[in-house]
Amino acid sequence: MRLALYQPEIPQNTGTLIRLGACMGIGIDVIEPCGYIWDDARLKRAGMDYMELANVTRHASWEVFQQQIKPARLILLDTKASTDYLDFEFQPSDILMVGRESDGVPDTVFKATDHQVKISMLSERRSLNVALAASIVLGEAIRQVRGLDYYDNFGAKTNFI
Repeated sequence: MRLALYQPEIPQNTGTLIRLGACMGIGIDVIEPCGYIWDDARLKRAGMDYMELANVTRHASWEVFQQQIKPARLILLDTKASTDYLDFEFQPSDILMVGRESDGVPDTVFKATDHQVKISMLSERRSLNVALAASIVLGEAIRQVRGLDYYDNFGAKTNFI
């Protein structure tokens, strides 16, 4: 399982998700361009010393990312999705993707994903922080597949749950 960030704009969110990936043995895909310089101090501060422990792959564009992920299923977390993440059956090879903090993903990217899921919220609310949303859905995905073997970022079998 991997977590993809589509053109992230806030370095603190990216750092937080890289730290999450390092702690959970989940690879992180960053689909560029980013809305900040990669060596931004805020990115490093949020990721702390976990940046070196994470398996991060940077992709130059959406098109490059699409070519490199096949045949994995791409599951988009999006407020416009019709399926609640609690009603979705995750698979160990899924790539969970979050969009830009400001406006998610373009319609062409939305349509190019295999599945779209949402976190149901009160009607008066627009959205959660992208790092929080990714953490919530990733937690459920891991819970669903936890009976399977897990491998850390470097291929070693691990047992973290």
